[in-house]
This record gives sequence, structure tokens and C-alpha cells, in this order.
Amino acid sequence: MHDYTNEQIIAQVDENDTIIKSIERWEAHKKGILHRALTITVQLEQNVLLQHRKHPVFDGVWDMTVSTHQLYDGDVLQDDMTAIMLTLERELAITSEDLVQQPIKKGVVQYKAKDPKSDYIEHEVCHIYSCSVRALPKINNEYAYELTTVNRQELEQSNNHLGLELAPWVIEMLQHNY
Repeated sequence: MHDYTNEQIIAQVDENDTIIKSIERWEAHKKGILHRALTITVQLEQNVLLQHRKHPVFDGVWDMTVSTHQLYDGDVLQDDMTAIMLTLERELAITSEDLVQQPIKKGVVQYKAKDPKSDYIEHEVCHIYSCSVRALPKINNEYAYELTTVNRQELEQSNNHLGLELAPWVIEMLQHNY
């Protein structure tokens, strides 16, 4: 089982995504401190994979597809591609051989949102990436309740007739066409 009590050191950033210093992830989330993150949208043919998030922060919302933080190892911050590949393998058993297309950076969104079910606040500069896979990946139930595929055009409809509770960063991504 995933241990959310493990210390992880992430990058505190300013409004321009310039690193200010390192900070422990739960301190950043409890105090709403702006920090760096990333989200990877995984596509399968004409659909995107949505992950029903199992996490202490924004538990039960739908993510597109996985989200994480770039972590410090000593004084060195992971590059985006390392964080992406580690997260894809950990949460969906996806390796580079499973990819039709390697992750491509689509843009960056910044947002701040209070989790209505906890005392945590997400305040992130989130780097957005997209990649494609050959087949539906395996879900890791330590990180998600379920995985589903959704047509991107249906998801982008402003009324979200699918009835999915989307993560705040996903809503930002859709507003910016990422």
C-alpha cells in the first residue's frame, strides 16, 4: 500500500515558476504554498484516460490521467521526463516501450484550490504533458479507484454532461485547451 506519510521534498516556486527553495510536500499543501507539479494526459486512440483519484488531497475526483510532483534527491530536482516516466510506471505500469508517442509538453497552468474534503490546498504551477499508449494500461489500486476512457471532445464540453467531478487542475487544463 502507498504510504502517504513518506517525506517528499518538492520545489516551491514563484508566479513565474522560478524555484525559490525546496519544501516538504505536506507543508506546501497545508499552507497553500505555490509549488511545481505536473500532469500527464495519456491518450488511447481518440480517447483520454481518466483516473479516479485515490489520494489524501482531492480524493475521489477524476484526474487526466496522472499527476505528481518533481521530487528532490538531495539538492537535485528531478527533470519532468524522469518524474513522468516514474509516475506512469508506478501508477499504470506504463514503460517507454508501451508508448506510441513520447510525452510532449503542452503548456503550464497555475491554479489554487481548497480541497472541500480535507484541510489541504493545491496551489500549483502545473506542467502539462500528453502521450499516447498502444493499449489500455493496468491500474494500480493503491493510487486510483478506477480508470476509464473518455472521448476528449465530450470531456471538453463546458457543461460536462458526463457528470464527472474533475480535479481543479483538469478544469484549468480544459479551459486552456491542454
